[in-house]
Amino acid sequence: MPVTKEDVQGVLSKIALPDGGDLISRDFLRALTIDGDTVRFVLEAPNADIARLMEPLRKAAEASVAQLPGVANVQVALTAHDNAPAPKKAAPSLKIGGHPKPQAGPMKVAGVQRILAVGSGKGGVGKSTVSSNLAVALAKQGRKVGLLDADIYGPSQPRMMGVNKRPASPDGKTIIPLQSHGVTIMSLGFMLEEDKPVVWRGPMLMGALQQMLTQVQWGELDVLIVDLPPGTGDVQLTLCQKTELTGAIVVSTPQDVALLDARKALGMFDQLKTPVLGLIENMSLFHCPNCGHESHIFGHGGVAAEADKLGVPLLGALPIDLDTRLAGDGGTPIAAGSSDMAQAYAQIAQGLIKGGMA
Repeated sequence: MPVTKEDVQGVLSKIALPDGGDLISRDFLRALTIDGDTVRFVLEAPNADIARLMEPLRKAAEASVAQLPGVANVQVALTAHDNAPAPKKAAPSLKIGGHPKPQAGPMKVAGVQRILAVGSGKGGVGKSTVSSNLAVALAKQGRKVGLLDADIYGPSQPRMMGVNKRPASPDGKTIIPLQSHGVTIMSLGFMLEEDKPVVWRGPMLMGALQQMLTQVQWGELDVLIVDLPPGTGDVQLTLCQKTELTGAIVVSTPQDVALLDARKALGMFDQLKTPVLGLIENMSLFHCPNCGHESHIFGHGGVAAEADKLGVPLLGALPIDLDTRLAGDGGTPIAAGSSDMAQAYAQIAQGLIKGGMA
């Protein structure tokens, strides 16, 4: 018989914690998924100090689940989540922004194997929602994932990923990124008050992006997802010209107006010699939860037709979904769960992994 979530939870409930309780009773289990004979889940500690001591428990959990009948592969990620806001004095003593340092050419980010830029021609198409959920979906597949919120004017990843701490800076030069839902994350939003606007000219934007790529201790990552601001401005130009990108993913809704702007983003990536790895159609349809009727509010098939025209893959078509919005506002991306929307993001993540893009 195939393994069930109840089987996995039963095994994990037998792994005791040193200070009492077990992995289930103490609510350490997150994002449990079963795909055939593969089991994936995240152990989320209350804070980073506890997480650093939990590697033996992670190995014990992995070994115990691997012994269940019908399980051939187990992937367990360990992370920490701390809801307590850090005091003001914990802010790093470094200045973000300013003119970028000269570079001889496109640079690699230390420890990062692949960099995927997620862009859009205009705002409001769900690019940041796609970025956060794609990062979590890839982490659930066992990838080591980073998420850089480069939407400097409107950083939304701190809210969507449920992180409200300030990163540490031990020496005033390097930045220690935060962890959430198995993803390493950095955003200018961590360094500013939530309602404080960013009023910067181009050089400061470019300097801030360079800092978040080179001064953040990303560690060893399989893939770094960069959530770009909408449009074709300074941040996009800096990233494409100064960083060795694996490629870009363009998000659009299917309506004609959104596609007009998406084509501009596609043209920009082509002009900057950045490969477009695929398109994602967001808000593809609305499925009424009451009557089951499906309605294509923003049209249908526009992004698929554009992908076919360009000869690039349509990576996925995602419906309008209330739970996705609520999950993002609540700080736990829908991809962290096991709903139909989580499975949709999991399929996109699997496609990127199989294609060698993540």
